[in-house]
Amino acid sequence: MAIASFLLVYSCSSTKNPNDTTMQMNEELHVIDSLLRDTSYALEIAKAQEASYYEGTGQTAPPFLGPGEDTATVTKSVKEEKIAINLAGFYALECGIGILSEQQNTTPYAILDKMVTGKADSGDVFLLNRFANASWKAGQPFRSLERIQRPIFMVFNFLSKPEVDKDYNQIVTAGKKLHAAMQPVSNAGLEEQLQLLKKLLQDTSFALSMAGYLDSSYYVSQNQQAPPFLTPEDATATVAKPVKDQKIATNVAGFYALECGLSFYAAKEKILPSVLLQSILKDSISSDKKLVFLRFANLTWKAGQPFRGLERITRDIFMPARLLPEDEVEKDWVQVKTAAKMLLNTLKAEMQEKAVVEVATN
Repeated sequence: MAIASFLLVYSCSSTKNPNDTTMQMNEELHVIDSLLRDTSYALEIAKAQEASYYEGTGQTAPPFLGPGEDTATVTKSVKEEKIAINLAGFYALECGIGILSEQQNTTPYAILDKMVTGKADSGDVFLLNRFANASWKAGQPFRSLERIQRPIFMVFNFLSKPEVDKDYNQIVTAGKKLHAAMQPVSNAGLEEQLQLLKKLLQDTSFALSMAGYLDSSYYVSQNQQAPPFLTPEDATATVAKPVKDQKIATNVAGFYALECGLSFYAAKEKILPSVLLQSILKDSISSDKKLVFLRFANLTWKAGQPFRGLERITRDIFMPARLLPEDEVEKDWVQVKTAAKMLLNTLKAEMQEKAVVEVATN
């Protein structure tokens, strides 16, 4: 109760002075930034997320790690991991044009056409960049949990322009290939376009083609000679991955979705993360903002699926978010809320500790 009261007083006093609000914004974003790279926090978030999933389905959650899983490994296909790594831009694109078409009451192809012809407005690019970052983040712990400890694994708002540009280049590149694939339905209605997107999302051959295209385009953008996307050895090669890392990666997607949504609104509307977290937990968040968080959640979930096994993208549930049944949408929202509850408690504790230190040193 004391922590909650402190944060309420802090927030109310901050709104009276723009400089105080800016300071609190930076403090909260820096706390979140440090948590992103904390593997212990990732583990705790993952445990909470998995438990909430079982609770939501009316089941008792088993131990997060079974006997021996703390040190066990699982064999993964090198080919499938290479495909998964390079599909991030495609999934960011698909989710991005999906929500933008919803917001603008138009078709996904209309948004896609604007983008690849250089006519996308700054607001579209602003959101698409965030989706690219969310998709990239979701894949990192699958490759290795240590990757989230790198300095570049940070809140989007702190990224350098060259890093942001790299992500957008991947989206535009994916856009060119998807634009060509959707030509047959360019003048069709929304439902027909969504059904083609669903078909493409679930097509492993298209996934391979898209991944190879994005991989080679990345090297070209860096003025480098692109190596073969897959070597003959890659077809049968495997790599051992820690079971623990894979379980964390599978269950931490909701946290990355939440973080990307918070940083998006911190930049777009200057909303404090703590304020937005409270609105999520109280279900007082506006429908338009809730939709953005839901789409981030769908994206981070999608980005992780091919890492778990390429065949997972062939399942019927791997579809444009607009086609999802309501019970699947609710699962995503439960994940966002679970992460929000844990993050808000952490923010409260961190802010109170900072206040105590400041009082002691003044």
